[in-house]
Amino acid sequence: MKVTEHLRRAEGKTLFSFEVLPPRKGENIHTLFSNIEPLMEFKPPFIDVTYHREEFVLRERPGGLLQRKAVRKRPGTVGICAAIKNRFDVDTVPHLICGGFAKEETENALIDLHFLGIDNVLALRGDPIKSEGHFQPHPDGHRYACDLIGQISELNHGRYHDHDEQYQPAGAEPILSTDFCIGTAGYPEKHFEAPNFGSDIRFLKEKVDRGADYIVTQMFFDNEEFFKFERRCRDAGITVPIIPGLKPLTTKSQLTALPRAFFLNIPETLAEAIHGAKDNAAAREVGIEWCLNQSRELMAHGVPCLHYYSMGKSEAIRRVAAGLF
Repeated sequence: MKVTEHLRRAEGKTLFSFEVLPPRKGENIHTLFSNIEPLMEFKPPFIDVTYHREEFVLRERPGGLLQRKAVRKRPGTVGICAAIKNRFDVDTVPHLICGGFAKEETENALIDLHFLGIDNVLALRGDPIKSEGHFQPHPDGHRYACDLIGQISELNHGRYHDHDEQYQPAGAEPILSTDFCIGTAGYPEKHFEAPNFGSDIRFLKEKVDRGADYIVTQMFFDNEEFFKFERRCRDAGITVPIIPGLKPLTTKSQLTALPRAFFLNIPETLAEAIHGAKDNAAAREVGIEWCLNQSRELMAHGVPCLHYYSMGKSEAIRRVAAGLF
């Protein structure tokens, strides 16, 4: 079922969803399942599965030649989504990214997802890999998420990326059309590459105009930032559902790690409380309570769903969900 259909069927009730990371290459999938299982009692209608690009280093071989060597790889998101759907009988939302993919590869992944009965995708540009100073698209891929959304929307109408090739000979069965519900990302505190909030909202509206059906936000820790973002979207004519993304802080080191990685702000009150905690266990309690209060206020505001970033660990999210659902 599509994410938007789940939201409509909820009839104003706030839903619960979360995001998981695929296991690294060589890790057991049962570790992933063990992180999902404690959250299934809260009946998430869908689970997001992220995608992480391969990362490479150049290693010198005898004779001075350089060899490109993969140093980080996660199993395919398509297969992980199929495994989760089979194990838990829940809809999955695979993340598709621009970086590292040609349009042909994107199309093949979409066809595989369609055959597996997966109805949703979250379309993202993706981050640059560590060896890149800035984002570099595949030579035959997409530079921007709006173009990836456009390709998915085109396939939903039976139009393939190579329009010159004949896909339906005379008398053949009707051409395959997909019917994906397309999600996209929004940034309550502005995407770090956008020059200002106005341009960021214009870029977001372009993604919606190209076919995005709903928006899920980057994590934030100040609800006022979300409320302002939501107003900006509505004032710009963006009418699709907006799902807030949240994460409970669980360690003191996240005070610096999260702003550095995600270009977000942590409110002074929360930062001082985490900094003043005697250890990570105490900091975890502060983070969970803050996230609970955030969630309650957002539910009272009437958000359609609360989406939690697990980053591979579920216990803190389970405690937040237990206090809400």
